[in-house]
Amino acid sequence: MHRVKPEMRILLIVILLLLTGILFLPLLVLFIRSFETEQGFSLANYSSIWMNDEMMIAALNSMKVSTVTAIITTILAFIPAYTIHCTRAHRIFKGMLKTTIVLPMLLPTITYGFAMMYSLGNQGLLTKLAGRNLFDIYGFNGLLIGYVIYTLPPAFLLIHNAFKYMDKKFIIVSHLMGDRPLRSFANTIVRPLAGALGGAFVLSFILSFTDFGIPASVGGTYSVVASQLYQVMLGSIPDLNQGAVIAVLMLVPAIFAIWLLQSLEKLNFHYDQLGEIELPTHRVRDISFVTVSSVIVFIMLSIFVIMFIAPWLSRYPYDLTFTCKHVLSVLQSSDLTKVYQNSIWIAVLTSVFGTLIAYCAALLNVRTSLRARSLTDIASMITNTVPGMVLGISYLLLFNGSSLKGTVTIIVLCNILHFFTTPYLMAKNSLSKMNPSWETTGELLGDSWFKTVYRVVLPNSAATVIEMLGYYFLNAMVTISGIIFLVSTQTAVVASKIKELQHFAKFNEIFVLSMLIFFTNMLVKLLCDYGQKRFSIHR
Repeated sequence: MHRVKPEMRILLIVILLLLTGILFLPLLVLFIRSFETEQGFSLANYSSIWMNDEMMIAALNSMKVSTVTAIITTILAFIPAYTIHCTRAHRIFKGMLKTTIVLPMLLPTITYGFAMMYSLGNQGLLTKLAGRNLFDIYGFNGLLIGYVIYTLPPAFLLIHNAFKYMDKKFIIVSHLMGDRPLRSFANTIVRPLAGALGGAFVLSFILSFTDFGIPASVGGTYSVVASQLYQVMLGSIPDLNQGAVIAVLMLVPAIFAIWLLQSLEKLNFHYDQLGEIELPTHRVRDISFVTVSSVIVFIMLSIFVIMFIAPWLSRYPYDLTFTCKHVLSVLQSSDLTKVYQNSIWIAVLTSVFGTLIAYCAALLNVRTSLRARSLTDIASMITNTVPGMVLGISYLLLFNGSSLKGTVTIIVLCNILHFFTTPYLMAKNSLSKMNPSWETTGELLGDSWFKTVYRVVLPNSAATVIEMLGYYFLNAMVTISGIIFLVSTQTAVVASKIKELQHFAKFNEIFVLSMLIFFTNMLVKLLCDYGQKRFSIHR
């Protein structure tokens, strides 16, 4: 590897100071505040939470619904991933399946609950089509459905990506050796994917345990940790110290997740050489998986259909006359359009500066020999396990009373940190595959390190940079857990405004704003996909 240059050290120091200021310092303040009482520092706050029956019930409820969600989601996410990689379904169907199953990721999670109310409630669209009320959507049932829909797309992407690195030749060999179908399936599919399946389970559990949007809309009287934390922090009598304790306790599942993922890493297979091979046609298998995958996607998306219909009707479900008044009222409302503009502005700033920080951190880690470069990996691992609400409270406690409180700057910094891990790993994976001698060649030609990065390394990773920009933008548009404690009246975003509109039962406005978010994210995703393909072809 090429020699260490002063500019590399300077950039690494800047990155580490930034990560210290926006990650370690807020978490340190959170931890200290959790021990703070009127009498000084003690364990009284933790004892109070432990003796609080309501809090303990909420914790058990969160564990229960998150565990059931993780089991169901892992199974459901595996089926479409298997359909894409291990069946002879038509190429067009596979493409449509891969696209449609991730569509819920383009919406804020708080919208899920309202869509469920209008679909599965007493007067819901699906309830009317079924001719009866299928089940009560408030409480455990509603949370379970919402969490499954929320966690299914990312769990699918994880398993789908793992399938790409699985050698299908072993499936053929197992079949030729006369293995029974169940034995063959367990040894050639489930066993190689054990790490990914375990990762999908952990991911689904953590996302469910820490989400605030879905409990805010359909949680009902079924108390969970996230809703308890919201009430403590933003209730009639806010208690920052108690909120800090709950936030610290929310880190416990994250610590367990790190241990479990490291254990599951041992189960991953590493093939010496991967071979592209089509599996033999098996009509029963193919038809079965195509059918089940179609049903999964259909049921999931049918929940959201009403969201695109209700705003165009005078008064659903009582007056089904077509009208544009609800949409026009939102577009003509300066208050609501400002919220939408805030969301766009914050998402753009998050994507630009987040991509810059994550790319520079990955560049220093992979393309230099700096001794302290591994610290970026540690920061990445920590941000991957810290829930958004915990980050939000950490920032609130750190900047409470300062001029930065409630500003766009704090929201953008929180978003950058909240979603840092995935873009960082994207860049790290891309940069590690490039020729390691480019910087040395550039140095021999008289170019500085920055000039070589700009002229050679960056153009060759342009597709990854676009993917990073898209990831940051889409997540910044839909997040609510990370910023619910940080927004003010001037910096409110669509996701937080939806929570406010809920109190006034303005569901048409909620759906119109959700549609704006959806179509904006869809446009950005299409542009990013086009950009990635274009730069991938030119490489």
